[in-house]
Amino acid sequence: MFISKKIIVRTVILLLLLLAAGFFYLLHLGQDGVPVLNYHQINDRDHNALTVSTSEFAAQMDYLDQAGYHTITPAELADALENGASLPDKPVVITFDDGYLDNYQNAYPILERYHQKATIFLISDYVGTYPNYLTWDQVNEMQESGLIDFESHTLSHVELTKTESTAETMHQLKDARKALEWHLKKPVTFIAYPCGSYNSEVQQLTKEAGYRGAFTVHYGLDSLGEPMYALDRVPIFGGNSHTLMRFKFRLRFAPAVIALSQIKNDISKSSHPGLARFIPVP
Repeated sequence: MFISKKIIVRTVILLLLLLAAGFFYLLHLGQDGVPVLNYHQINDRDHNALTVSTSEFAAQMDYLDQAGYHTITPAELADALENGASLPDKPVVITFDDGYLDNYQNAYPILERYHQKATIFLISDYVGTYPNYLTWDQVNEMQESGLIDFESHTLSHVELTKTESTAETMHQLKDARKALEWHLKKPVTFIAYPCGSYNSEVQQLTKEAGYRGAFTVHYGLDSLGEPMYALDRVPIFGGNSHTLMRFKFRLRFAPAVIALSQIKNDISKSSHPGLARFIPVP
């Protein structure tokens, strides 16, 4: 079907106006939420969507320090969400998925420099097994610093919605927790779902496996009343450019960015997918 240029221009203008209105509305709604930053690799070797360069990560941590953010743990976040416990001004949770070696080599010294807390979700079977992942000695060193908390990312990074059985899902959840607690000598009560994959059954099994809360890769902030087994995060990955400006935008305007992403996705699936390219998602 032919669409005139006038109709396209009017549609784009209308979309931009709606986006502007939605941006400020969602920004207002999200002011009280806590951002949970989600990283993977920190190095200058792997130029991919999961990797932030060491210099960019340092600039981001410096920004958090200069802007007055205070890093907290998942347990402190849960206390606030469940029990209304008080939090410091401008709280933020820093998380890393998978447990890559560069988290120790590159991210940890920077976190130490700024005395910032962080949580690393470990794939328990990978620790001390594969060369690009952490060893138990490195994990113990970071844990002893009091800055780095370690939680679960399952036994072998299986998508929990794609396991062959409920028993396999529970094996990934429960036995990872047991293994980590044995090595770490402390309770493991939080998990990040591999690939962010979950459903209502996975949430229930996660609760039954003894976890207090679970993190997704769904873009958003966490506030009072948030489902504890579907906690949002702010992904600091997923693009080819990890600039400080992009970081600031994702941190401060997370509700607006998720709205932009959803609108772009909906338009891409519509009868006019070409319009989606006019929707900028930082």
